[in-house]
Amino acid sequence: MKAVVCGAGRVGYGIARELAAEGNSVTVVDWSRELVDKVTTDLDVRGVVGHGSHPDVLDKAGVGDADLLVAVTYSDEVNMVAAQVAHSIFETPMKIARVRSQTYLDKRWGALFADGAMPVDVTISPELEVSRSILQRMETPGAFATAPFANSRVQVLGLSVDENSPVVTSTRDQLLELFPDLGFDLVGIQRDKTLFIPDGSDPIMPGDEVYLSLAAGQVKRALDVFGQDAQRARKVVIVGAGNIGLYVAKALERVSGVRVRLIERDKPQAEKAADVLRKTVVLHGDGLDREVLREAGVEDAELTLCLTNDDKVNLLSAVMAKREGASRSLCLVNDQAFEPVKSALDIDVLIDPRGVTVSTILQHIRRGRITGLQSLAGGQAEALEGVALATSPLIGKTLNTLELDEGISVCALVRGDKVFFARDDVKVEENDRVVFFALKGSVSKVEQMFRVSLEYF
Repeated sequence: MKAVVCGAGRVGYGIARELAAEGNSVTVVDWSRELVDKVTTDLDVRGVVGHGSHPDVLDKAGVGDADLLVAVTYSDEVNMVAAQVAHSIFETPMKIARVRSQTYLDKRWGALFADGAMPVDVTISPELEVSRSILQRMETPGAFATAPFANSRVQVLGLSVDENSPVVTSTRDQLLELFPDLGFDLVGIQRDKTLFIPDGSDPIMPGDEVYLSLAAGQVKRALDVFGQDAQRARKVVIVGAGNIGLYVAKALERVSGVRVRLIERDKPQAEKAADVLRKTVVLHGDGLDREVLREAGVEDAELTLCLTNDDKVNLLSAVMAKREGASRSLCLVNDQAFEPVKSALDIDVLIDPRGVTVSTILQHIRRGRITGLQSLAGGQAEALEGVALATSPLIGKTLNTLELDEGISVCALVRGDKVFFARDDVKVEENDRVVFFALKGSVSKVEQMFRVSLEYF
C-alpha cells in the first residue's frame, strides 16, 4: 500500500512509523523542515516540505497514485482541504482527516461529511476518542489498560502484579486448572520492558504487567483473582475543563450516583464549563493548589482525572491529589518519556492521546479485514479483531490446536453470544469473530488470516 501522511507531529509520526514497519510505502508532508528531517531520519519514509493542502505539494508527495491519505496536521481546515484536493484532483481512494473542533462534528451539520459533500471517508476526533478511552478505563478501575471487542463481549485488560498478588508464581496452565469455569486467558506478559507471549509454564512474577482476555461477565471475578478488586469510582475530581474534561464530566453526569467536581484555572473556561454542566460543581482555581484540591474534596475522591493540556501539570496534580487522600489517579500524558516515572510517582493510569488516536486510525486503514484494533504496551503489541470470512485460512481449524507464530496468542472466538478461548475444542466457522493478541512484528501475520481472497495465500 502507498500512503501519504500530512502532518509530522506526534500522531503523524506514529502513523508513519506503524505503516512503514508493515512494509508500506509512506511519504510524510509537513511545512516544518525540522519535523520532516526527524521523521525521515528515524523512519524508512520519504519526506516533503510544504503545505499539506496545496495541490503541488500533494502531487510531489505522490498522492496521485496513493491508496490512502491521512491528514493529521494541527489545523482542521488544512486536513479537510487536503482530503478535498486528494479527492477532486487526484482521486485518492481513501481519505482520513483529524477534526478537532466539535463544531464541525455537531449532529446538526451532519450533511457536511455526507456523500457528495466534504469527501472525507473517516473523521477522527482525538478528544472524543481519548474521552471514550478514559470512560472505558473507569469501567474497570483495577486495570491500567482496557480494550473492548466484539460489541464488548470480550475485554482485553492490562493488570499490574505486585508481590501481594494471589497469582504470583502461578503459571497460565495452573490458573486455567484452578479456575476452569472462569472465562479468561493469559495472552501476554511484560517483564522488565520486554513483552512476550507466555506458554503454559511461564510463571507470573512481581512487577509483571499481564494482559488478560475475558468474557464480559467475568471481569469482576478475574480482577478478584488477580487482587485488583477496585470499586468503580463514585466521587470524582477532574482537573482541566478543556474538551476532554467537559466530555468526561458530561458523560459522568448521566451515571447515577456519581458526584463530580471540576477544577479549571482559566476563568472564562471555568465559566463556560459551569454553563454547560448541570450537576457538576465547577471550581475556578489551580489544580496544583492544595487548598483548591481540598475545596474540591479530593481527600474523599475515589478517582482524580488530570486532563489539562500540560503533561507536567497533570503529573504533579495527580501526585498532590494522591498525597491529599485520593484513592486513584489517571493522567493524560502526551510525552512518552514520562512513562518510566509512573510507578515512582504512584500514578495508577497514564493515557497517551497519540496512542489512542493512532489505534483508531489504524483500525480504519485496515477496515474490511480488521474490525477492531487497540495498540497496547506503548505500541509493542496490538489486540486485533477480525471476521473469519469463507476464504480465511482459519475456517475449519480447531481453536486449541491452531499453529500460530510465537508472537501471536488467541484472545477469544465469539459466535453469537458465546465466547470461546484458546483451550476450547471448537472449530472456526464462517462469520466467527476472532480476537488475537500480537507482538508488533507479528501483526501482519494476523492480518493475513483475515484476507478476503485466496490470492493472498
